[in-house]
Amino acid sequence: MKLLVSVARQRMRLVDDAGAVLRDYPVSTAKAGVGEVSGSYRTPRGRHVVRAKIGAGQPENTVFVRRRPTGELWTPELAAAHPGRDWILTRILWLSGCEPGFNRLGHCDTMRRYVYIHGSPETAEMGVPGSHGCIRMRNADIVELFDLLPCYSEVEISED
Repeated sequence: MKLLVSVARQRMRLVDDAGAVLRDYPVSTAKAGVGEVSGSYRTPRGRHVVRAKIGAGQPENTVFVRRRPTGELWTPELAAAHPGRDWILTRILWLSGCEPGFNRLGHCDTMRRYVYIHGSPETAEMGVPGSHGCIRMRNADIVELFDLLPCYSEVEISED
């Protein structure tokens, strides 16, 4: 199985080894577009793997900071108390680039940029760019995907 992310369509497909689509999810990639440079707040392109899966067993809306649960659950009231916070919720699939000089190592390293596929608040719009570089999903979708996808699965992020 692998994931195919289309930035243009703001969709992510889970496909089997023969290329058959098993799941199709709406997502939200970076508001700033695509790019690989550290600090760009852009979604990196190319071949990646899921290097780590974080959050197994946590309830939906668990808030993560630095890949650790804070003990909070996202609510509209919590969001109102922390305007502008970049919410990382429910589950995290931490991506690592596979292409040295493009999305791996040096100033363009996806993993060192802390680029994830992760859950989002119910208020986060899917189908339009809006993240700080990560790939946002609905919480129910990331829970389903997290349980289906093993570590080191391939993730291809393209502009088409």
